[in-house]
Amino acid sequence: MDEPTGDSEDPTGAPSPTGTGGEDDAPPDDEVTVPTGPDDDLRPDAVSRRRFVIGLGFGAATLAFLRRLPGQPSTKAGTAATVPAVPRSTTVPTTTTPEIPPSLDDAPPTTADQVHDVVVSGGRIIDPESGFDAVGHLGIDGDTVTRISLDPLAGRTTLDARGLVVAPGFIDILSYPPTGYGEWHKVADGVTTNLCMHGIDNPMDRFLVQAAEHRPPVNYGGATDQSTHRINLEIGIDYASDTQITELVRLADVDLRAGALGIHEQPEYNIGVTLDEMLRHGDLAARYGVPLCLHLRYSENLEPGTQEQAVAEAITVARRTGCAVHVEHINSTGGTGRMAEAIAQMEAGRAEGLALTACTYPYTYWATYARSTRFNDFQEKYDISYEDLQVAGETNRLDEAGWRQAHDDNKLTAAFAMSDDDIDTALATPWVMVGSDAILHSHHNNHPRAAGCFSRVLGTYVRDRGVLGLAEALAKMTILPAQLLESRSPAMARRGRLRAGAVADVTVFDPSTIADRATIAKTWLESTGIHHVLVGGQVVRSSGVTDRSARPGIPILGDAT
Repeated sequence: MDEPTGDSEDPTGAPSPTGTGGEDDAPPDDEVTVPTGPDDDLRPDAVSRRRFVIGLGFGAATLAFLRRLPGQPSTKAGTAATVPAVPRSTTVPTTTTPEIPPSLDDAPPTTADQVHDVVVSGGRIIDPESGFDAVGHLGIDGDTVTRISLDPLAGRTTLDARGLVVAPGFIDILSYPPTGYGEWHKVADGVTTNLCMHGIDNPMDRFLVQAAEHRPPVNYGGATDQSTHRINLEIGIDYASDTQITELVRLADVDLRAGALGIHEQPEYNIGVTLDEMLRHGDLAARYGVPLCLHLRYSENLEPGTQEQAVAEAITVARRTGCAVHVEHINSTGGTGRMAEAIAQMEAGRAEGLALTACTYPYTYWATYARSTRFNDFQEKYDISYEDLQVAGETNRLDEAGWRQAHDDNKLTAAFAMSDDDIDTALATPWVMVGSDAILHSHHNNHPRAAGCFSRVLGTYVRDRGVLGLAEALAKMTILPAQLLESRSPAMARRGRLRAGAVADVTVFDPSTIADRATIAKTWLESTGIHHVLVGGQVVRSSGVTDRSARPGIPILGDAT
């Protein structure tokens, strides 16, 4: 979520920075001034309005970016260059084709007379990777798609998809660990893979044990969580010494060897995180070929610490280390009230050859715990009032007394602080993915994006408002997140697409009725319009009814070699 929202992180902001310092060897047009360690005079207990300032204006940065040759990412001395873990331009095809996409394997697809384990029959099959878009039939055997055919197929089980869209199962790139409850709402929203790239809230070995205990119906994995490691090392939100940073990087390395899919840092909450520390983790991410996922340093547009500077800092990390940088929920950190400018900053970096991506959720309000540092000076920072706040799971907006009570109770509270333009611009950007930033808990003090994120994109933003096309929207929730992670994770190289040889994670929905129903007052309402969901070839939802005895989810891991 934007910030800790019911997970194991300390909701007061105690999750702390990780990483170590790196030498400041950027060229002059990349000059950055930030705290460098515990002796710096900007201690966290003295920060408040005094900020980590990046000495690089947006206009100058853009000119500097555009002067560089595209496709030539620079790397820090001593850092091994890696193939960026994400495409640098849209993979959404401009035209569709009735030609069956080729198999992922050398082996030919099954014969036309084979009786498949499961057939998804007569639906509009869309494969955002190849551009295939035609009415056809999907043959599945075991956990694998074995045939796509324009002619009918025979199956032991047949799911009727006439009038429906057959898509790769949705990949939630920005979620949180399974709760034993929220995963079922993910299924009803079409999600088949729940990735905790906002941090796994535990060391990787413990995360895997706890997630498996829930026997989730969806796949799961995530990014090593540097906040957790800071807590465990008793650093908190303070600056880390060089020795501590070295240990934080070592712990991240342990998690990556255990299968973590990336590295997560959140300097807005862990205010002691320095640029040097981020660079150290960026170096590690580059060596492993995984993304560094950043909850950016600033969520406001007031000097001396602005969103423009926070985006520039993320770009600096990508340039100096050669790692892929993924900006988490750019709608609420980096692009609030300035989405076009934030996208332009990142486009300039991408033109330079940097592996930069972002994700967004389709709501004009964020949410976090009321005692979070994000709510410090919220009226000034976000130009909102008490009436723009609402406790998740309750019906009324707040007044001053209500805010005091929410703060005392540390309730997850929504802030209506974003515009429609912010969301429209982000969703219309080809390399911006969809990520919920949430998973539902049984107490329901959650953001409704935990239950309705993906259906809202397809219902409100595709069908009703036409902000983006159907194939483009599906790419944002299937092939783009798969491509972000597949260079390190063989499991992701077979997800996010529909072709022979792909894992049979499949979502079938009605484009005319799909819609989110969850609201800030009723966060638990399931989406409508998701008819069938298969995870690893097993039917988890059929004809709009979820089978809660089906629990085929498996861990999605990075290659440990």
